[in-house]
Amino acid sequence: MTTWIDALPTAHTAAAAAAPTANSAALTHGAVAVPLLHLGLLHAEGEDAKTFLHNLLSNDVAKLPADGAQWTSFNTPKGRMLASFLLWPDDTGYSLALAADITPALLEKLQRYILRSKVKLTDASATRALIGLIGPQAAATLEKVGLPRPATLLHQATNDGVRVLHLSADTCLLDLAVDRAADIFTALTQAGAQAASSASWQLAMIRAGIPLITAATQEAFVAQMLNYELIGGVSFKKGCYPGQEIIARAQHIGEVKRRLYRLAFSTATADALAPGAELVSGQDSVGTVVNAALLPDGSGEALAVIHKSCVNAGNEIFLGSPDGSRASVLDLPYALP
Repeated sequence: MTTWIDALPTAHTAAAAAAPTANSAALTHGAVAVPLLHLGLLHAEGEDAKTFLHNLLSNDVAKLPADGAQWTSFNTPKGRMLASFLLWPDDTGYSLALAADITPALLEKLQRYILRSKVKLTDASATRALIGLIGPQAAATLEKVGLPRPATLLHQATNDGVRVLHLSADTCLLDLAVDRAADIFTALTQAGAQAASSASWQLAMIRAGIPLITAATQEAFVAQMLNYELIGGVSFKKGCYPGQEIIARAQHIGEVKRRLYRLAFSTATADALAPGAELVSGQDSVGTVVNAALLPDGSGEALAVIHKSCVNAGNEIFLGSPDGSRASVLDLPYALP
């Protein structure tokens, strides 16, 4: 498939599209620019777009400011997450970034809810490009190319048609027309950012504790299992939406027995450490990998949903089988209940 990165210099194309490991050194000390080809983009417009999304998704779209952004989700009536989104208002409606491998099916499913609503849902993946900029030098890099970084997290700012969303301490997402993407990406690299693949973005999101639902994990988790209420992805004050009763009950009445944890593995391969991979303790299945990234030294990091009792007891956890790579539990940037 031809994409805008084919217009980049050969070295940048190789680093941005094919590198299997995260550029962990630049994430720690510099800045990396990433074509977010693993993400799709839906767009909603029309006079009922705000109400339509508000009534379907887990967060409060009605109260989202024009310069804001939010994590949100679409769930089954049983409260199981079908998609996780980053949602933001734009010039003509709302954009929703989600995993590319579920974008076409999700668009079709959401369109069934339109009925008489005055809203148009489209797949904007071919006309808009998403670029990630990560690392402690991300803000300085943006400044060099004349782009703003909002001071407040989960806010956005726009200059010359390029929208910059500030997602976490050192992580920004750029939303722009696809015919400008190669030029902007090149400008970022000329300003000091290193071209990198989506593995670097995945690692940044893992370290931020922000999960992404893909085809391998659809309908596997309730929002709280993914710490979604902890990252601001659920509103408990808005009206009904699919799965709302189950999610509210888990928050106020039930006990969430599984939670999202950040893990490290001293050895890992792409086949073994992948979304949907099983985690075991002894002969028992205790968890599931949600997202993963490989590092250049052959190690890996992941977000995984695991039984809390297993983690709290300090039980050994292995990838795939008792003979698999052993997991170490790492800190998240927020506290678990």
